[in-house]
Amino acid sequence: MNIPHIPVLLEEVKEAFCGIDDGVVIDCTLGYGGHSEALLEQNPNIKLIGCDQDEEALAFSQKRLERFNDRVTLHHGNFASVIAQYAHLPIRGILADIGVSSLQLDKKERGFAFDSDVLDMRMNPKQELSAYEVVNHYSQEELEFILCEYGEIHEYKKMAHLICAARAKAPIVSAKELSKLAEKVGGKKSIHPSTLLFQAIRIEVNNELGVLSELLESIKNADFKQCIVGIISFHSLEDRIVKQTFKLWSQNCICLPSVMRCTCGNNHSMGKLISKKPIEATASEIKKNPRSRSAKLRVFEIKKA
Repeated sequence: MNIPHIPVLLEEVKEAFCGIDDGVVIDCTLGYGGHSEALLEQNPNIKLIGCDQDEEALAFSQKRLERFNDRVTLHHGNFASVIAQYAHLPIRGILADIGVSSLQLDKKERGFAFDSDVLDMRMNPKQELSAYEVVNHYSQEELEFILCEYGEIHEYKKMAHLICAARAKAPIVSAKELSKLAEKVGGKKSIHPSTLLFQAIRIEVNNELGVLSELLESIKNADFKQCIVGIISFHSLEDRIVKQTFKLWSQNCICLPSVMRCTCGNNHSMGKLISKKPIEATASEIKKNPRSRSAKLRVFEIKKA
């Protein structure tokens, strides 16, 4: 079958999960099944739950993974709630690839691409909020906030003003129009001027940072005894959340810094970091798949007595 998406850091993901010889692995962002297929082949005794909010991706993966029969269960929905639903099972691995798939980026009708004729950016096409509503109906102050916080755009006020001035004449109906506005502001020379603007709007539309935080909190609350958690992120905001969360999970003492002596019991560690630094794509992978350039994998091993 024609595979429309190259999974990033595939060999690194396989290495992280190679020690799992039984139980269930949850692929929180199934996409087009590349990671899941590799893990099912590598770990023949595991079962896998694949979650995605994109029905097109689920339909594709159902065909791709059908040879694994009852080893695979597909779940349609947002990954923020998937852990709680399956926490009663012997979960031994959790993988989340927090990014937009190549097919979503490449399909112009999804509105993620800079030259798209629509303005959408919804990972779940059935949700109400789209990029069109954000761009055309958010106040200038609201736009400034998301451009500053989610896009880390230096000239966020100028960008928000340009959007508001343009939409006052006529609604901005395409990503192509929005991209032309970004070109007037410019930005980092190393990336396309629309990159950070589109990132900010996409994060807002899909509540990406909130959903990631909910996923990590649900993993913590599930109280797993033995589980590998691997998170792939594509920008610094997501990676920072994962880094800080994994650091907290590895700490035995959770007392406030102002406390002179530990009173918490000094036994709160959930496990250990597998690597202190994020795992990044090799030069050969970046050459084959340029979109892997910004990918960062962090792995944590939950291990409790």
